[in-house]
Amino acid sequence: MAVNKTPVLKRCRSLDLDPVYLGYDKKSRRKSNRTGRKKSEYGLQLREKQKAKFIYGVMEKPFRNYYEKADKKKGMTGENLMIILESRLDNVVFRMGFARTRKEARQVVDHKMFLVNGKSVNIPSYLVKAGDVIEVREKSKNIQRFKEITEVTGGRIVPDWLDVDADNLQGTVKEMPTRDQIDVPVDEMLIVELYSK
Repeated sequence: MAVNKTPVLKRCRSLDLDPVYLGYDKKSRRKSNRTGRKKSEYGLQLREKQKAKFIYGVMEKPFRNYYEKADKKKGMTGENLMIILESRLDNVVFRMGFARTRKEARQVVDHKMFLVNGKSVNIPSYLVKAGDVIEVREKSKNIQRFKEITEVTGGRIVPDWLDVDADNLQGTVKEMPTRDQIDVPVDEMLIVELYSK
């Protein structure tokens, strides 16, 4: 499996992205060398795509597949793409506050610590649907890690489309998110322009 080894803050600087969207509360005091340079139209489109891929931890091939899937759905392709990315299981676990960072969310899902509708799912890219119940597996509930995680993420605001019971380490997908409910700083229209060339 391909893994991006670039330090998170360095990558955030290059994409002009706040690390908060990845779950990190660190800030980089360095400035990007590229500030002030004029970007071409293609450069802007590419940066938005890289930003979305980096935030959600998706490689190029699955990202293209998500785009094609979004294109076939009714409605705006860009909005559909963001909704698909947002409904990945690792992202939902992060949004519910069961992981400090998106990378950690991917890891805990990978380690079979979560059940979706009572069944063990260890695929971070699994797409959840409205009505799905996501919970920490009974064996994993007593692990110290989750106590620490819930203490750290307790102040995090859970989106309206999710319902979370932090005491029982479970949550429900009330409905699929709309674009307005997704607080990710990505201009999806530029991604659509890039792929439709």
